Amino acid sequence: QVQLVESGGGLVQPGGSLRLSCAASGFTLDYYAIGWFRQAPGKEREGVSCISSSDGSTYYADSVKGRFTISRDNAKNTVYLQMNSLKPEDTAVYYCATLMAYSDYDCTDFGSWGQGTQVTVSS
Repeated sequence: QVQLVESGGGLVQPGGSLRLSCAASGFTLDYYAIGWFRQAPGKEREGVSCISSSDGSTYYADSVKGRFTISRDNAKNTVYLQMNSLKPEDTAVYYCATLMAYSDYDCTDFGSWGQGTQVTVSS
């Protein structure tokens, strides 16, 4: 059974950091491009970052560029999203997902995703 499990969310003050993890089970993450998207109440889903399966190329939405870093550890079958300098507008449920295809220009072609992890940025 293909499964993605996100963890690492929580409540953090503005300017703080969190690292989200996305652990895969039932399949080998090596062969998949993976992305993170977020969903806030009343807002459209936003693809924030993606990483390719081949050469480790990455994409970041303008809203998170310079603050978020995506990485993968194939030995642990896990993808991470390091989030620094968090802002209240980063508050959302964050999901990791397999990608149907990686693109350098956007992060939207999602396949399967996990249950999500809540990130709340508030003082």
